[in-house]
Amino acid sequence: MSKDLKYAVFGSGSWATAIIKILSSSPGTVSWYVRKNKVAEQIHKLKHNPGYLTSVEIDTEKVFISSNINTIAQEADVLIFAFPSAFMYSQINQISFDISSKVIVSAVKGIIPETGLMPCEHFHTHRGVPYNKMAVIGGPCHAEEIALERLTFLTIASKDKLLAEKISLKFSNNYIRTKTDNDIKGAEYAAMLKNIYAIAAGISHGLGYGDNYQSVLISNAAREIKGFLERVDNRQREISSTLYLGDLLVTAYSVFSRNRMLGNMIGKGYTVKSAQAEMNMIAEGYFATKSAHELNNNNLPRLNTPIINAVYSVLFQGEDPKAAFKNLSKELD
Repeated sequence: MSKDLKYAVFGSGSWATAIIKILSSSPGTVSWYVRKNKVAEQIHKLKHNPGYLTSVEIDTEKVFISSNINTIAQEADVLIFAFPSAFMYSQINQISFDISSKVIVSAVKGIIPETGLMPCEHFHTHRGVPYNKMAVIGGPCHAEEIALERLTFLTIASKDKLLAEKISLKFSNNYIRTKTDNDIKGAEYAAMLKNIYAIAAGISHGLGYGDNYQSVLISNAAREIKGFLERVDNRQREISSTLYLGDLLVTAYSVFSRNRMLGNMIGKGYTVKSAQAEMNMIAEGYFATKSAHELNNNNLPRLNTPIINAVYSVLFQGEDPKAAFKNLSKELD
């Protein structure tokens, strides 16, 4: 780990673009896998990503861009995955060589639907990557604020402290503050779960519930996260830390939160499909809701997760949001 590591980012959305902005501000070059060759060509020509965070200038002298995933993966030491979770499985399967010696960093905010595993769990189980060669980028943060260079705090979680510190240093600059942690599983599950609660916050706002209600909703959400994390990995963790509560708060309340936006539209009367179509963006919480609900149902005794249950009933069972949240309000305390 003493050599200078070569970094590569996989994904072309807002979060991937924000990570490219951060990494290209440090010494050295960075590689970027963009799925569509047309988009890669446009970035080269325009010096920005035409689809996401268009204000971010891309220094194409420092950023090598390709639509060949194997070329990018082969040349780098550190592979940072920032795909939406729904596309992870198909994209990872295109990597045709052994990546078990690479450092894998998950910047994914959800579970891989095809395997029911978090990204690090998937890489360990299906690609043979040791846990001490993996890391997770945790919040709280929004890509849009990174684009604006607003002060942002990131957590780099890894079982290998030296690896976490090295990646943390790479991500640090005048507007990014980083710290390290060793709770990989907690970081990944918390990142998935907070998107569900952001949808709940959005639905409640769209229905006309005020700040008083939402503060109770999010307090209960924090308790649900705590119980869920204890179920998947029972260890000592401070749920009020920025890695857990901080990420929950920014996703539940921010105007940049696409999960809150989805919920807000549904609360105002949009159908789930029409809200998704109008957004034209992936709201990870949609997939996370189904995954979390199934995980809870498949593990007995079931956790008491009334907020997850309410969001699931609206998104996947067609329950009227007004009725679902009227019933939910009886279970909050």
